[in-house]
Order: sequence, then structure tokens, then C-alpha cells
Amino acid sequence: MRSAARPLFVATILAGSFLLFLVQPMVARMALPRLGGAPNVWNSAMVVYQVLLLAGYAYAHWLSRFDVKRQAITHLALLAVAALTLPIALARLAPPAPGWEVLWVPLLLLATIGPVFVVISAQAPLMQRWYAADPRAGEPWALYAASNFGSFAGLLAYPLVAEPLLTLRQQSIAWSLGFGVLCGLVVFAARARWGMRSVPAEAVAEHGENEEREKVGTRRILLWLALSAVPSGLLLSTTTHLTTDIFAMPLLWVIPLGLYLLSFAIAFSDNRGVANAIVLLTPAAVIFAGSYAMVSSASGTMTAAFGALLLLFDIAVALHTRLYDARPGTAKLTFFYLVMSAGGALGGAFTALVAPVVFDWVWEHPILILAGALLLPLPPLLDWRRMAGLDRGMSRIALGVLIVAALFFTAHLTWLVTEGASQLLRFFLLTLLTGVGLLLLPWRWAFAGVLLLAMLAQGGVSTFRTSMEGQRTRSYFGIYTVYEDTVEQSRLLTHGTTLHGKQPLDPSRVREPTTYYGDTSGVGLAIDAAPGMFGREANIGVVGLGTGTLSCRRKPSQSWTFFEIDPAMVRFSRNGTFMYLKTCAPKARIVLGDARLELEKVPRGSFDILAVDAFSSDAIPLHLLTHEAVGVYERALVDNGLLLIHISNRYIELEPILAAIAAKRSMYALIRRDVPSGDLTVASNWVVLTHSAERLAQLQASSGTLDWQPLEPAQGDAWTDDYASVLPFIRWSYILGKL
Repeated sequence: MRSAARPLFVATILAGSFLLFLVQPMVARMALPRLGGAPNVWNSAMVVYQVLLLAGYAYAHWLSRFDVKRQAITHLALLAVAALTLPIALARLAPPAPGWEVLWVPLLLLATIGPVFVVISAQAPLMQRWYAADPRAGEPWALYAASNFGSFAGLLAYPLVAEPLLTLRQQSIAWSLGFGVLCGLVVFAARARWGMRSVPAEAVAEHGENEEREKVGTRRILLWLALSAVPSGLLLSTTTHLTTDIFAMPLLWVIPLGLYLLSFAIAFSDNRGVANAIVLLTPAAVIFAGSYAMVSSASGTMTAAFGALLLLFDIAVALHTRLYDARPGTAKLTFFYLVMSAGGALGGAFTALVAPVVFDWVWEHPILILAGALLLPLPPLLDWRRMAGLDRGMSRIALGVLIVAALFFTAHLTWLVTEGASQLLRFFLLTLLTGVGLLLLPWRWAFAGVLLLAMLAQGGVSTFRTSMEGQRTRSYFGIYTVYEDTVEQSRLLTHGTTLHGKQPLDPSRVREPTTYYGDTSGVGLAIDAAPGMFGREANIGVVGLGTGTLSCRRKPSQSWTFFEIDPAMVRFSRNGTFMYLKTCAPKARIVLGDARLELEKVPRGSFDILAVDAFSSDAIPLHLLTHEAVGVYERALVDNGLLLIHISNRYIELEPILAAIAAKRSMYALIRRDVPSGDLTVASNWVVLTHSAERLAQLQASSGTLDWQPLEPAQGDAWTDDYASVLPFIRWSYILGKL
């Protein structure tokens, strides 16, 4: 018989989880002007949230030893203390020294929301424990599913409702009001269980062996840790994999987390039908979709993105279902959730903190998929060894035959991939290999071996070779690949899906500006016009070093300063990987750190021209494209200086955003849409902004027949540090067209 208070506890858990996962993107958005938009920033934030969740679960586990009355008094007191930190505002910490971002980002987030997050994160296990205190209530585990539905709703509500409609200040106030509602619900929940024990006496009397003394061995705890760590780590590795090598768009960062939360809701549901069906289908998905986990060719298709997300969801549901099946009795509820959250924190720490230091590529992604394959539950329907009349000798013969078949199909699939054969033929062979893998599922090591073979056949050998040849560099801000194009006779630098520069290998062309900085590009035209507008000794500032290509537009007597956040980029120019800076501007000053923060330190009017070209793969540098950011650039420029911003982007229409900012700041603006004909240059869009109409006229005159055009009309308000929504500017036709 279910307690009449069940709706109250469901509402309390839903409200707490909704607020918990609404605050995560809200604080990340608050921190954006100081942290930038690199994928690892989000991963670092997720590790912080997992550690705080662990702290909250530990607090709930400690509190559960007391009766509900004492728990309620303590918890409400801590909620009141946490309320003193509201409304939420970003903590004031000094910016990190270069290379220390991996520690500074977590510290900033801990200082900003630590107390509130810990006390709210205790809601789910604590309310389940209170709910179970009534012997009429029944099993509390389904309430954890409600918790994750609330989390999922909160996560989606931010980009779809909160961010487009409210400023950050309004979001913080609205969240604080929601916190007040949650406190009220906790009061009513406490009244419903006032005076009861944390575990009802009836439950103790009913069991000959006291449920509170249920033994949980080390092996079972390690299983809980593994089953929770792998999906948690896979969540972050999928995020990095998507935003680095498939589809570099920050909006995707929220989707893996949403699917991860949804997997808990399904796995812990009272209705086991959906979870069991997904468990049955997951082994096939693991081999078929998992075979692409080592591909690093920057395919950039939505099909690949959907495959990676489906794989995360299936593995998370399957492992969380096994976790649910291995759950203890109600008396060990808070301990179970404590171990589970510890596993989540371990998986997150491995992906966000260990992997970037140990690996040169997202090797953690295929490693975690292989670990998931080893931990998958084995549905009886797929364990054909238990067929009636089948002896052990026959199953061993079948094992040998299947392994030979797997090797045969792998060899042919590798050849087809190498030769660039049709996708249909490759899919057919992959389907056969998947079938063999399913038959090998009863031998978990063999199943994982087939998955590894499929990964290597689909492109893993090439990815591994690139790492062995030392072509990759991994930093906190991204994964970079340097390689030589024998057809173009050039050396290239890519970051995920985006080309960041190339330099000809021909010594006679080594100083030639390439990619987005050619003679007909907007930045090329502006810098070429600098001597006529600002004199021979013009001061040029550049945000984003890249390969240093732009330095070869430098004229004698000019003073150049580069602002670069990633030390890896500086090393490429100083160690001779790319020779632009050494040959064209050896005396150029390099300022290491976040450009926006560093530009605030330079004297007013330091530059005649400032070029902003700082993208993380193809991600939007939102904190560099706000009203306040342009104000920082203006301050660094002379009164009639030129501000150039590179807005080439595959997924986001940035032109209307800059039009709105220009209008708000009373600036003149034009755009140069360049489609060059050179063999080493690529199309680019550069916007020029200035307070001087005469300067624009001079620039247009010096450009000759190469035209500068007015910007597209502004759409909505200008982006600010307090308000910016990406949704209205997404190029959906381009995204959906890549299915």
C-alpha cells in the first residue's frame, strides 16, 4: 500500500533536481566571460558538480542514522544557511596563471555554488529515506527515477526557456524563488514523517536478519563503483568526442548530460519493460555504433553525432539497469547512492582531469566503451550456451569458429575502409561482424575483442598511427593535429573539425599568408591599408595566435602584439613547427592568457588595429562577442581605430549579433565576404567596426574593386555578459542538411 504522501515526496524530489540541474548551465553561463568556451571547461564544471553531488550524498548518508525529526531540523537549518549565499553570483577569484586552468576552474565553481549545491543534492536520497520511513509507502527506488526526470527537465529548461527569456540577474532571482518553494516542500515532507524512524521498525521486525545489518561485500561495492563510473566518464568523453572530432557546437554539450539523466529515469523505473528492451538491444548498438569510436577524420555529420549519443544512452541505460538490479535493501539506500555518486565522480575525474594529461587524443572514449562492453548485463535470451542439449564441448568449438569469422570480417572491413569503398558495402560487413559479436556475448572478453577489432577496422589504425607519429598535441583547450598534405605541399594545423592554419613547405612561399588571411581577406585588406591610415609605425593587436599566419602581413616598423590563451599554440610558433612568426615578426610580443582579461590591462589607445580571431574549433567564443567585450576592444584602440572580428562559422549566424552590438555602441560596421581563388586560401567573413566613417571610407578606397558590404540587419538585442541566447542564430538548415 502506498502512502498518501507520495505525491508530496515526488514533488519535493522533482523540485530539488530541477533546481540542481538548472543551476549548472546558469553558473557555467555566468562564468563564460572569464572561462571561455573550450569543451574542457564544461568537463571541469561537470567534475565539480559530481564531487559536490558526492558531498551531498555523503551528508545524506550521515544524516540518515538519526530519526526523521532530527534529520528535518538539521536539513532545514542547513537550507537556511545556504540561502544566505543567494542570489547566486560568480565568486571573485584572481585569474589563473597559464596552465593552471584545470585547477582554477573547479575552484571558481566550488566557491560560487558549493554550499547550495551540496545541500540540494542531498534531496533525492534524503527524501527517499523519509518516504520509506512509513511502512505503508512501499519501495522508494522509483522516486530516484522522478529525481532524474526533474534533472532532465531542469537541464532542458535552461537553453529553451531561461536563457532566451531572462537575463542572468533575473535567472538568479528566479532560481532563488524556486529555492524558497523547495524549502517549503521540505517542511511539508518533514511534517508528513515527523516522529518516525529513518527505517520503520516494521521493516526490522519483518526480516529475520535485520535489513539494517545487511552485509555489502567489497566485490559488490566495486561493481557499483564500476557500473556508475563508466557511464559518467562516457558522458564527458562523448561530449569531448562530439565537440572535437564530429560536430563542434556548444549546444551539444547539454544533450549528452540530458541522455545520461534520462538513463537513470528509465533504469530505476517501476516499469521494467523499457529498461529490459534497451538492455536486449544494447550489445548490437555497442559494436555497430562503437566501431566508430576511434575515427578521427573529423567527419562532422549529424549521423555520426546521433550514433555517439545513441551509444552513450544505450550503455548508460544498460549499466544503470544492472546497477538497479544489484541494489541493496532500503536500509542501505543512502550508502548505495553514496557509492554510486563516488563512482560517478571517479569516472568524471578520469575523463576531465586524468585523460587530458595522459592521452594526446580522446582515447578515453573508446577505452570507456570497451569497459562498458565488459560490464554489460547478459540477458538470458542472448545466452545461447544454455540451450537444451548443447554440451560445453560444442560451445567451445563454436567459440573458435566465431573468432575466426570475426577476424575474417575484420580484415575485409579494414580493406574496404582503406580503399574508400561504398558505405553500403561497409555497413553490410559491419552488420555481419556485429552478428558475430552478439553470438560471442556469453564470453565477455570475446565480445569486447570483436568491438576492439571493429574500432581498429573503422579507422582506429589510422588514429593510432597519428598518435605514434607524434602529430597530436593535447592541452586544456583542445586537441591539435599537425600533419603534412603531400598534394598541396603544406603543413596544416587542425583543431577538431576546424582548420586553424597551413604553411607551404616550398621555401619560396614560406612567408605567404594562407587560409583566412589571404590578400583579398578582410583582415588582409585592413592591415595592408594600415600605413596609409595610421602611418608606418602602426600598432597591431591580434587576439588568437594560431599558426602565426597573420604575422606575415606585418609591414616594416609596425609593432605587433598577439594575445593567446593556449601555451600549445605558442610552442608551435617557437619550436619551428610553423615558421611564420620567426620569419615575419620575430620581435612580436606574445601575451599569454585570456585575451579579454589581458586587454583590460593594456593602456588605453594601445592599438590602431585590433583583429579578433579566437575560436575553439568551431565553437562560438561567446564571451568575446558581447557588448562588454567590444567595449574592452574599443578601450584598447585609438579613437579612430579599426576593430576586425573573424566570424566564419558553420553553425551559427554571427553577423546579426555584431550588427546589434554595433548599433548599441554607435559604431559603423561593414563585412568582407571573401571567396578567394588561391590554392592555399579559404573563404572567410571578416567584420570591421569603428567610430569613424572616414576610416571606413579610407578602407573601402584602399580595397579598390574588392567590396565591403553592410551587415545583415540586427535581430533582437545585442549580446551582453548578462544576456545571450544562441538559439535564434543557429543555422538549422545547415545542421539538418548534414544528416
